[in-house]
Amino acid sequence: MNDLPAIKVSRKNGNESLHNNENKIPFSLLSFWQWSSSDLVGNTLRGMLAEYIIASAVGSAKGTRTEWDAFDIETPDKIKIEVKSSAYIQSWSQAKLSTISFGIQPTKGWDAKTNAYSSKRARQSDIYVFCVLAHEDKNTIDPLNLEQWVFYILPTKTLNKVVGNQKSITLSSLKKLNPIKVNYGSINSTIMHLSGSS
Repeated sequence: MNDLPAIKVSRKNGNESLHNNENKIPFSLLSFWQWSSSDLVGNTLRGMLAEYIIASAVGSAKGTRTEWDAFDIETPDKIKIEVKSSAYIQSWSQAKLSTISFGIQPTKGWDAKTNAYSSKRARQSDIYVFCVLAHEDKNTIDPLNLEQWVFYILPTKTLNKVVGNQKSITLSSLKKLNPIKVNYGSINSTIMHLSGSS
């Protein structure tokens, strides 16, 4: 019998308070989120926001995010999606716009439910969605504005065939693989089409 099974994460609403057992402290989970998660341009949270954007587009945003799972999102039709993000603008001071590139290395997929890794390295998803926060003005950048994003969708099998075990890819090299470039409204239908589910 496993006495330490995976924790089933419940979706929070932000009103939960810090407390000492029964004694509430005047700080909430929402205040923690505001403190820790307001920089949406920074690499870490921008990546999670990109995952949420794709999850919302494919109908998979109702639950909670699983940290370190083998792939980022599974659609209601069981299509496995890996989400990668990059941006020209960063939170820190820049001498020039950043070069757009994405990590695409094969991994030993980890299963959060079993705490076990797969035995061989592979790309674990069916589809890759490359999300570019394409806005180039620091004064007006807004990661919540979906018009500032561009999405490139590519079957994982194309990456496997063309780039093998390559660990990263630039945007210019990605474009040579003929990904489908879409806006937010076309993400779901494009993924369904590429997966043969449409």
